[in-house]
Amino acid sequence: MNDSIPVLRPVDHGTAKLMPDIDRKRAWLLTVDGAPQSYVDLDDPTHLEFEYTRRLGHVLDTVAEPGRPLDVLHLGGGALTLPRYLAATRPGSRQDVIEADRGLLELVAEYLPLPGGAGTTVHAADARAWLEAAPTACADVLVADVFGGSRVPAHLTTLAYAREAGRVLRDGGVYLANLADAAPFAFLRSQLATFAAVFEELVLIAEPGVLRGRRFGNAVLVAARHPVDTHALARLTAADAFPARVEHGAALRDFVGGARPVRDEDAVPSPEPPGGAFGIG
Repeated sequence: MNDSIPVLRPVDHGTAKLMPDIDRKRAWLLTVDGAPQSYVDLDDPTHLEFEYTRRLGHVLDTVAEPGRPLDVLHLGGGALTLPRYLAATRPGSRQDVIEADRGLLELVAEYLPLPGGAGTTVHAADARAWLEAAPTACADVLVADVFGGSRVPAHLTTLAYAREAGRVLRDGGVYLANLADAAPFAFLRSQLATFAAVFEELVLIAEPGVLRGRRFGNAVLVAARHPVDTHALARLTAADAFPARVEHGAALRDFVGGARPVRDEDAVPSPEPPGGAFGIG
């Protein structure tokens, strides 16, 4: 592949574009309809360019002792940034990636192939349908990073979905999700209320400016049935170029307020980002 030529291709859910990073020799940005989806450095899979991806990586680093292999289920594939990261940081991990856009998977397989021995199986399927058919207690970690365009699909926001996530996770398992919202946080609060009905422990990681309602942005939800190492997460996220806050306990319950779990019949997608929130010029 010529390292200087962008690739533009229609995929199932829009137009995908792969753009080379002029600062990193074999690094690529994937966008779909102009919205950034993934960033991959083929020479350094541990490099996580997007801030929210780095926060997901911090959680993955702290869910078990360093280097221990994990069984991980990824809902949403993109360019397989986190599966590559886990294959490098936790060799021997077994990973399944569920991505509804078959054309996108074919593009990634052609131009950004996984290294041999990555232990990763990719499935072209709807995330919730695949989850509902998955065996009970089959995963240590479930990572949800599913966006239809720039919005989380409605059927991946509900109590029934959260219960399925809880079912497939083993004791000690952890659920992670990339969400996006802005004040007054109706969507984010509803998601926290939904997962609080299934998991005893919730953590939210986001930039202070987002939590204060100053702008639209990403927030990482962590849900578990056991205490999460929030001290380690706070140390790691504070050291990032764009430091984040780690909210949990009483402060997070206050944030949720009177929000209620989402029923399937009431579900809506996450809000449309304002113009330019995530776009690439």
